[in-house]
Amino acid sequence: MTGPARGGADAVVVGLGPVDPALVRPFLPEGALFVADPSAGDLAVAEGAIVRAAFDVDRPLLDRMPRLRVVARTGVGVERVDVAAAAERGIAVAVTPGSNSRAVAEGAFAMVCSLVKRLGESNAFVASGNWGSGSAPVPGDLFGKTLAVLGFGRIGRIIAGFGAAFGMRVIVHDPFVRSEEYENASLEEAVRLADAITLHLPGGGGELLPIELLRTARPGLVLVNCARADLVSAATLRAGLDEGLLAGVGLDVFEVEPARDHPLAGDQRVLLSPHTTGLSEGAMAATFRMAAEAVTATLAGGSPAHVAAV
Repeated sequence: MTGPARGGADAVVVGLGPVDPALVRPFLPEGALFVADPSAGDLAVAEGAIVRAAFDVDRPLLDRMPRLRVVARTGVGVERVDVAAAAERGIAVAVTPGSNSRAVAEGAFAMVCSLVKRLGESNAFVASGNWGSGSAPVPGDLFGKTLAVLGFGRIGRIIAGFGAAFGMRVIVHDPFVRSEEYENASLEEAVRLADAITLHLPGGGGELLPIELLRTARPGLVLVNCARADLVSAATLRAGLDEGLLAGVGLDVFEVEPARDHPLAGDQRVLLSPHTTGLSEGAMAATFRMAAEAVTATLAGGSPAHVAAV
């Protein structure tokens, strides 16, 4: 822990959650003091805060930071930031859209490839010692198959490009955006036609893919969710696997995180990652840079490039 914050003209910027000083200091105002592990005294004088996704910024915390001018969130989700309370105090809440989009898209499409090619099952088959005495998993194909991209924002557009590059038919469903390049479809059409589905929509509107809808899909469907856990529940996915509706599932998001005793854990048809597809080295560097630049812009009297809606 540091001691009390320094006085003088230098601005104090604090990290809330794990923030690598080496990735933010080069983009903060000259002379600013960055405190990665702030004390109560540091919070009391901080003018800027760079905040990780798992850290809560609520009214009691804001009350302890009377000089705060900007909260820069690493990512776009502000579910754990009291944006209204910040607005009441004149505090800007900045976000970093697009900084990890390619990393998430790469991770999601890597899951699609691995599940279609049944790499997890093949690895387990070789490791079991049954090669030569049992039937090896038969890999599927990407070329000529249909990829349904549900959500056509930054990540969805990149995923669609990956699918097209592999010779897949790409169909898109988004309630708010139409594609000029790929086929557009209703949700029901997308599920019915898809060989693989990737989810890239915001949550909060109830389950997007209930088991009744999955029962209309083609046999052998692969489903990957690197967006929001509430788009399709673990119970639905478990039922889909058990009923033979799903051939593979990839998850980077969970209803409770950290996930423990997950109902899909241990199934060779399932890939689970600990909400890290967007945390590649390059993505983290870009995210921290955008957050630091948002702080710098605000402390210079301007506004962040991207702010959260109240």
